[in-house]
Amino acid sequence: MTETRLSAPKLRATAIGATTVFNWALLAALTQLSGPVPPFLLTALAFSIAFVCFAVWLQWRGASLVAPLRQPFGVWVLGVGGLFGYHALYFVAQQNAPPANAGLISYLWPLLIVLFVALLPGERLKSAHVIGALLGFSGAALLVGGDVNAGGGALGYMAALACAFVWSGYSVLSRVIRDVPTAAVGGFCLVTALLAALCHLLFETTQWPQGVGWLGVIGLGLGPVGSAFFTWDVGVKHGDLRLLGFLAYFTPLLSTLVLIATGYAVPSALLAVAAVLITLGMFIGSGRLRWPGREPHEERA
Repeated sequence: MTETRLSAPKLRATAIGATTVFNWALLAALTQLSGPVPPFLLTALAFSIAFVCFAVWLQWRGASLVAPLRQPFGVWVLGVGGLFGYHALYFVAQQNAPPANAGLISYLWPLLIVLFVALLPGERLKSAHVIGALLGFSGAALLVGGDVNAGGGALGYMAALACAFVWSGYSVLSRVIRDVPTAAVGGFCLVTALLAALCHLLFETTQWPQGVGWLGVIGLGLGPVGSAFFTWDVGVKHGDLRLLGFLAYFTPLLSTLVLIATGYAVPSALLAVAAVLITLGMFIGSGRLRWPGREPHEERA
């Protein structure tokens, strides 16, 4: 008999990983709430909060803070490169392009993950992957082409696209270090905060958050730039990875809905069409949307 139900531990890990999608949906809105804080300073503040919360959590559990940090150099390069590179680029994109446009472009990463995995040894690129990619990038192109009066610049759009490539590359390469404990992510957060602080001192003029802007920074450190990485790590290592990948495709629309609900974006036909194209591309590219009359093939675990 084919097993159709997840075991209790696997179901729990999948549920934990699924909360990451809702966490990431708040990233753009909280970035906007933080105000015009320089990108590297914002990265340093958010990841510092994430590390402090992680250290307090370990202390409460009576666990060692040092042991999880003893990882090979390559693991540190991948972890810090993914976290620092993605978020520095993301904050630049959010502050130099309309938030909804930048958010949807950067959220092409789930589709790129599908394409990159298909090109790995033992995998092959299928027509559905190509069609999904074309639809996704068509939606992104529509957003950029439709930016007439919103004031977005090339820097913001280039940073948003780079976000997608950095995070998808980090996610795919993380498959080879799946035995690394989740607690190591705390170390990645610490080094990312230190690197961002150094870059801020070298390249930026300090402008601290003002008033409610601090709530946005704290929210980032607690959620999208904090607990999200730990919950995602638990999910992809111990849960149903295919189900989590499917759920990740809802992130762009949820993020845009949050921006609209919080007043940082307005509903428009252009935004709606672009969101549908990107999301449809993600569904097709992931293989979750099949052509009529075709029987689904059993995928390898």
